[in-house]
Amino acid sequence: MRCPFCDFEDTKVIDSRLVAEGGQVRRRRECLQCGERYTTFETAELVMPRVVKSDGKRAPFDEDKLRAGMMRALEKRPVSMEELEAAITRISHRLRATGEREVPARQIGELVMEELRELDDVAHVRFASVYRSFQDISDFRAEVERLEKAGHK
Repeated sequence: MRCPFCDFEDTKVIDSRLVAEGGQVRRRRECLQCGERYTTFETAELVMPRVVKSDGKRAPFDEDKLRAGMMRALEKRPVSMEELEAAITRISHRLRATGEREVPARQIGELVMEELRELDDVAHVRFASVYRSFQDISDFRAEVERLEKAGHK
């Protein structure tokens, strides 16, 4: 690895530790030329499937877009960032686990709905109202009744 200080090509690893619940390796490095020390983080690069939109266009999976949509639904709700990040991780893992090179956007939306249903019913209904394009109050009523039938309060 190149030294960020002097651009020398050879460094040595002084210390390695697992971080982020074992999903990342933190390495302390020292440049063999200038002696400066710095930290690097190493993660596995896992390929996410491409998203096939309803109009047929394809786009790369965007975790930031997923997070923003879920945060919008969870706005002012009693759900921690840790719970949200865990839900995003579960969704990403399930998408990777399909082994598919492409997944329909609809499948991602359904995964988000499942996670939001577990996190917060109000956020679930908020997301569903946009995702399923609710037209009137009867659509909201039907979704709330579906939740009640499934045992959510």
